[in-house]
Amino acid sequence: QVMVEESGGGLVQPGASLRLSCAGSGRTFSTAAMAWFRQAPGKEREFVAASRSNGATYYSDSVKYRFSVSRDRAKNTMYLQMNSLKPEDTAVYYCAADFGSPISSYMRYATTYEYWGQGTQVTVSS
Repeated sequence: QVMVEESGGGLVQPGASLRLSCAGSGRTFSTAAMAWFRQAPGKEREFVAASRSNGATYYSDSVKYRFSVSRDRAKNTMYLQMNSLKPEDTAVYYCAADFGSPISSYMRYATTYEYWGQGTQVTVSS
């Protein structure tokens, strides 16, 4: 059974850093497109960052230059390094994966991804 599971969320102060992990299981994720989405209370789920199997990365404008996505293929794991966190980054962060080789323009859409984790809460507050 293919699964992805997030970890690493927590409560941090504005300006702090946090690293989220997304561990895949059930098959090798080296060929998967993987992404991070987030959903704040009362808001729709939004794209944060994504990584293609060829190493290409994508970011939303709101996190570009603050967040960085990376992958450890040997560990079947994707990471989201979040720096200079702001209160508006508060949300449940979800990991998603798909093995269908989506084209670049589809990487930002939640409907592209077949596998989803349960989410990890990130709260940025003083």
